[in-house]
Amino acid sequence: MILAHCILNGQSGHEAGRQLLAELYRQETGEDLPQILVTDRGKPYFENSPYHFSISHTPKHAFCVLAKENVGIDAEEADRSINLRLAEKILSPGEALRFAEAEDKRLALLKLWVLKEAAAKLSGEGLRGYPNHTDFSPDDPRVQEIDGCIVAVFKDAAPYKIKRSISYVI
Repeated sequence: MILAHCILNGQSGHEAGRQLLAELYRQETGEDLPQILVTDRGKPYFENSPYHFSISHTPKHAFCVLAKENVGIDAEEADRSINLRLAEKILSPGEALRFAEAEDKRLALLKLWVLKEAAAKLSGEGLRGYPNHTDFSPDDPRVQEIDGCIVAVFKDAAPYKIKRSISYVI
């Protein structure tokens, strides 16, 4: 699995994410990016390739992960303000307990959110209603801080290892 990220520098997150994906695909396969299709639930995939990908962007950054297994990624700026009352709607009972015990509740809620979003991208189901059926922890090892962002990466095969992480200027 390869993870890449960049600062947007005036581009949209969508544009930067696609550029990251094209660069990762070219590095990994030596080929141009194949056609991207979308499932009926909105999950993008390559038409004729053994590779899977996921893209996320924040107001300042874009992130992309490429792997031969199904993947999901989500990112949020670490300094993003968030209404802590959102926890009441989106956290499962177990998550709510761990959230209540967290020293930094804003950071704990951001971590739980990116875990939920990355899991939804992995499954291809997307977020519907309030995603309060999961049981994550703010100290989940799939969450890391990269360039001022909280990032969660999921992969079907566990445990996973990021083969390499690349920072680009686009």
